[in-house]
Amino acid sequence: MNQINQVAIVGGSHGNELIGVHLVKKFQRHPDLIKRNGFKTFSLLGNPQAIDACRRYIDRDLNRCFRIDNLPSEEITIYEEIRAREIQNILQPLNENFVDVIIDLHTTTANMGICLILGNMHPILLDLAAYLSSVNPLVKVYIHEQPRNSGFLRSLSELGFAIEVGAIAQGILDAELFQQTEKIVYAALDFLEQVNQGENQPKPKAKPNTITIYKSLNAVDYPRDENGEIKAMIHPKLQSKDYQPLHPGDPIFLTFEGREIFYQGESTVYPIFINEAAYYEKGIAMYFSQKQEIDI
Repeated sequence: MNQINQVAIVGGSHGNELIGVHLVKKFQRHPDLIKRNGFKTFSLLGNPQAIDACRRYIDRDLNRCFRIDNLPSEEITIYEEIRAREIQNILQPLNENFVDVIIDLHTTTANMGICLILGNMHPILLDLAAYLSSVNPLVKVYIHEQPRNSGFLRSLSELGFAIEVGAIAQGILDAELFQQTEKIVYAALDFLEQVNQGENQPKPKAKPNTITIYKSLNAVDYPRDENGEIKAMIHPKLQSKDYQPLHPGDPIFLTFEGREIFYQGESTVYPIFINEAAYYEKGIAMYFSQKQEIDI
């Protein structure tokens, strides 16, 4: 990519994740905050009906509806799939190029802090992650690779990424997380403007040529009985320990009767999205990731 021409900032793909909702509303009231000289920036509310209802979604998780097999259909009746098609048309108006960068704003009930979720390891995204980590050393980088048009909003663009912040309960605001997210958005826009100008990017101070990433391995479900009911909880020693090492033999779940269940894997992993409230319905207790130091 030689030039970034358009950047979209989307909040409220999940209607009860209020930081993204209210940041986008702020940007729409004050567009100069996200204006940059080198490209056009616009902001968009992802799921208006869910926002009005303060629910994650109405019929289906919008952030799983951006699939290539769904978007062209004229016979869609599910609200979020209709909205996904509308958003694609906004991001790529008739006879125009698709938006170059998507910044998708989310919150989580898990103890994820400030997390960048990258759908691929494009050099610009890795440089962006390194730059944002230097701006705020608390930033973590999660690589969840998926093909284009795989369901996630960010997968519509090669340079799409999510900013995920937490822990925060659904349906509420947190001023500190709001301000931290806002600063990360501005820093990301500044970085993209520098990319257009061909300038050398600032590097993280501690390790100027490397960045720590958490690369997704697999999702882990809760233990279940023969009827599919959950029969254990996140172990207290693991709760809120996102990004911390989980070694073979460490406790991972605790049954309702108080019996410990231990991690039986052969290698150390780094759980993230531990006990995310919205993932209960998806059968996900956490994701396992591999911690890596990579050159950029």
